[in-house]
Amino acid sequence: MNSPIFQPVAVLFLWTMIMWVWMYATRIPAMQKSKDLDLGNMRGGVGADLDKILEPKVQWIAHNYNHLLELPTLFYPACILLGIMGMGDGWNLYLAWAFVILRIIHSLVQATTNIIKIRFALFVLSSLCLWALVIHIFMHVFFHH
Repeated sequence: MNSPIFQPVAVLFLWTMIMWVWMYATRIPAMQKSKDLDLGNMRGGVGADLDKILEPKVQWIAHNYNHLLELPTLFYPACILLGIMGMGDGWNLYLAWAFVILRIIHSLVQATTNIIKIRFALFVLSSLCLWALVIHIFMHVFFHH
């Protein structure tokens, strides 16, 4: 089964991996340059520990990569359910594309200028798209006869 709603899912998968490449392409050189890190003897720790060591612009990209592994984890199964239920077109497809486009713009803002007011607006708008998708699923599952 191939539903049109799987296209925005595939784009967000790819975008997440692009952010992964961007994160490591900036983070590894920054870690190698840091005088506060001894990469050969590092043990334990989490990525957030680097917030105290690496410059914020490097970490903004890493933070965004983490964000792409948060809210979108609800988007993916929502779209898969909609596709399986035969509801992966029309408004649901538009909402899914809107979610993906808003998340990509959110990534670009966070990774470059990181203006919180803009980021938050993009987050809210994308969240509203996801809410609508979830409500469509709920309505179909409980009230469709």
